[in-house]
Amino acid sequence: MEPTTGKTALLTEFTRVTKALAAPSRLELVDLLAQGERGVEDLAAVAGMRLSNTSAQLKTLAAAGLVTSRRSGTRVLYRITDPRVVILLEQVKRLAHDLLPDARDAAGRLLGDTAEPVSRQELAHRLGTGEAVVLDVRPAQEYAAGHITGALGIPVGELEARLAELPDHVEAVAYCRGRFCVMSARATRILTAHGRTARILDGGLTEWADDGLPVTTA
Repeated sequence: MEPTTGKTALLTEFTRVTKALAAPSRLELVDLLAQGERGVEDLAAVAGMRLSNTSAQLKTLAAAGLVTSRRSGTRVLYRITDPRVVILLEQVKRLAHDLLPDARDAAGRLLGDTAEPVSRQELAHRLGTGEAVVLDVRPAQEYAAGHITGALGIPVGELEARLAELPDHVEAVAYCRGRFCVMSARATRILTAHGRTARILDGGLTEWADDGLPVTTA
């Protein structure tokens, strides 16, 4: 094989990953699967997609090696093949946000004005000294599958009714599915509207675990 042909073949294989991620619906499915293994029907319902379209998008991701599946009775369950898939996607999001004004504008419209996020290392230190409480505002199913050790699990839709569960006089640091997840931004707005000090975490569960910080799993 000629060197140029071999190089082209390798680069073509690399593009299988980038092409598989080049659709908003597939990015959302990766975000959901980053929270834990899920069935096709559940993914379709949460993402608001048709079942047939969800299956087709998952097959594209699987063909690129990004997700894998197994059968459990009559159900087909999908999961992320490697945690680096999620880390890669989060880096792509951050790069787009930093380089593209339109991406920053879209993030601002989605998330609103939020204070500077709390870094993962800062949060780990503050949890150790009791200066902060970490709040997982994802749906209960995702919290049960895995969460930051010590996090309070209160889905954002239940937060106003459960404010009494949060300790007073410490900052609440909210997280959901990643840096650009709207649930944590919404949670901080609810908390500040009720006189609480709150910020979002810079990252999600996968990035926290990738830093070697403690995670509790099912």
